[in-house]
Amino acid sequence: MKKVMFLLLLLSFVFTPCLWADEVDNTWQAANSPVYGTKAGGMLGRGLLNAVTCFVDVVVHTVEGTKEGPPLVGTLTGLGSGIGCTVLRAGSGVLDILTFWVPGFNGFPVSRSYSNCLLTDEELTESKAQQEALPEPKMQPEDFAKPAKLKAEDYAKPAGTKKKYDSMDYVKK
Repeated sequence: MKKVMFLLLLLSFVFTPCLWADEVDNTWQAANSPVYGTKAGGMLGRGLLNAVTCFVDVVVHTVEGTKEGPPLVGTLTGLGSGIGCTVLRAGSGVLDILTFWVPGFNGFPVSRSYSNCLLTDEELTESKAQQEALPEPKMQPEDFAKPAKLKAEDYAKPAGTKKKYDSMDYVKK
């Protein structure tokens, strides 16, 4: 039994350099690779990442639910969806860790986004593109940083305008 555990540990260290050479975002792409070494390292990395960070879903969904819905109902709805996504992400992670060595099996991946664990990679890419396509706001925070300095000329009457009744006319008499 000790030899089997040592062999599995050794294999995990052999296949993971393929994964760690890439960015973490490429872990999902590496796990779907047809090349066995890349797939095994990608699945192991994706599984470890999902298993370790699955509890983040509870926090993210609870906060988003509280912001979107009524105070108590939104919090409970977010908590429920967060627990569901945590179970889904943890299950996917454990499955990837246990089956990373199986040739031809790429696991059941969940979304990289913690705000919605059911998004596919295409939908996640589309939502990022839509967010980038939003127009920039016209006013920037820097515009409010310093008030404009006015001069005495800014308060002067424009040339050629005269009040109907000038108070100084009565004083001069």
